Order: sequence, then C-alpha cells, then structure tokens
Amino acid sequence: MSGRPDAPAEAAVRDAHSRRSETRRVGGWAEHHRWSAAASLRRLLGRPFGTLMTVTVIGLALALPLAFYLMLGNVQRMGDAMGQRQAVSVFLKPGQSEAVAQLLAKDIGERADVAGVVVKTPQQGMDELAAMQGFSGALHALDDNPLPYVLQVMPKDALDAGAVQDLVTALREQRGVDMVQDSGSWRQRLDALLGLGNRIVAVLALLLSLAAVLVVGNTVRVDIAGRVDEIGVLMLVGASRPFVRRPYLYAGIWYGLFGGVVASLVAVAIELSLVAPVERLSAAYAGKLSIGGLPLWLLLATPVAAALLGWVGARLVSAWQLRRVA
Repeated sequence: MSGRPDAPAEAAVRDAHSRRSETRRVGGWAEHHRWSAAASLRRLLGRPFGTLMTVTVIGLALALPLAFYLMLGNVQRMGDAMGQRQAVSVFLKPGQSEAVAQLLAKDIGERADVAGVVVKTPQQGMDELAAMQGFSGALHALDDNPLPYVLQVMPKDALDAGAVQDLVTALREQRGVDMVQDSGSWRQRLDALLGLGNRIVAVLALLLSLAAVLVVGNTVRVDIAGRVDEIGVLMLVGASRPFVRRPYLYAGIWYGLFGGVVASLVAVAIELSLVAPVERLSAAYAGKLSIGGLPLWLLLATPVAAALLGWVGARLVSAWQLRRVA
C-alpha cells in the first residue's frame, strides 16, 4: 500500500476547492457591485448642484411625452363622454303616420350593424324646440306641427367609418325617408386626430429618450475624463475594464432613476393643476366629463425605464472612453 489517496478522493478535494473558489469569486463580484452602487451615489450627492441640473433635464425631457399622453387620454375621455358614436338621424317624409314610423324602426333595428332605434315623435321634437331659448314664442304662432317623425339609429360600436357610411347609404334608400343626417362624422375626425396624436407622442418619446441617453452619456464622459489618471493606475495593476466601468454604470442608473422620479412627479403635478379647470368644464356638460390621470403602472415604470436609459448611455460612453484610456 503506497498510502496515496485514491482517484475519487482527489476528485472530491478538487471539486470542493473549485466550489470554494467559485463562491469567493461570486462573493467578490457581488461585493464590488454593492460598493460601486454606494460609491457612485455618494459621488453624485457630493456634487448636488451638478447632479440636480442633470436630473432635472432628464426629468423634464421624459415628462413631456407623459404630459402629451395625459392630454390625449383626456381628449379621448371627452369624446367618450359626449358619445362614442353619435346616432344617425333619419327624417321621415312629412305626413307619415306613427304606424309607418314604428314599422320602419323595427325593420332597421333588425339589421346586424344597428345597436338600437329610437322613434322621436313630432310632439317630442316640438317640445325640444320649445325648451330652447328664443323658440317658444315662434312655435306658439304655428297652427300645425310641421315636424316629421325622426328615427335615432345607433350603429354598433364595433363599426368603422366605412361601415357607418354604408349604413347611412342604406338608410337613405329606405321608403318614406326624406333625409339622413350622420352626426357621427365629428367622432371619426376626432379618432383620426387622436391616432395622429398617439403617433406623435411615440416619436416624441423616442427622441426625448435618446436625449436622456445623450445627457447621461455626456455626464459620464466628463466624469471619466476627470479621472483618467486614477483609471490608468487601476488598469496598470491589473483591473479589468468591467471592474473599472462598473461605478460609472451605476452612476448612469442613478441619474436615470432620479430623472424618472422627477418626470413622474411633474406628470402628477400637471394632473393636479387640471383638476379645477376640468371641474368647471364638467359642470358645463352636466357632470358628464371627468379628468383621467396617468395609470399607476406608467408612473412606476417611468423611473425604471429611465434607469435603463441611463445605464445604456453610461455603458456606451464608458466603453468608448476606456478604450481611449487603455
């Protein structure tokens, strides 16, 4: 017996040593991340004026698309409050009887593209005109009621503009119909404007996000340029580029995170400033209108997205700067 350990024992020792080395390596990596995050935050707080300027610029840039999104959302709500799709008014020819109006309303209501039909009698039309200021005196001078029966046809909500136009054309061809008035065209124009507005907001958000990346990148570039000698010494003693770059990446994350918080706070401030004007506008529409704020998930996601943008800006610029230093 030679007393030499057998092969399985040697393998177990090597595995245990490898696991301890890996544990120490991961522990050192995590420790450096914690140190880098804390050191970069202390560095930012050590120059409060410059940090505040950078964070404010990022926050205002990111608050602009949030403000436009808020505005478009409330315009959409106003349109919904005043009617998702206005009724199509079908005026029957004068002299038509109530039985004819009810029969025509039943036939139209059975169409697949119609949600409902309401018959408005001539007397109801006269009462509505009498309620309007300036009309009551003139109506009393009339011997007979000249108003016809009117059918208020509500199209299905799922219909697009082309389908509604086809419905209007079909209603004009009905017997006994004198005129068809499509009062929902304003909504189609509003939807088109909202679609354009949403596209503009998306482009604006993209451009301002790029601006935030450039602001963070330039700030990190200036910081690296001011610490060239320190970085050079670290690289001479064997520090890797990821090791040297890590504090600057965390600086970019902090800049973006704080800028995103500022953007969310500015958006909330804009919401609060609109409460009083919207209440006055809502009173003019009998309480049908109400302000809609930005969703909570968007306000919470903005700082996270801004932190990611800050990391991207710091990552790109620090990699380029460190190549120059090396």
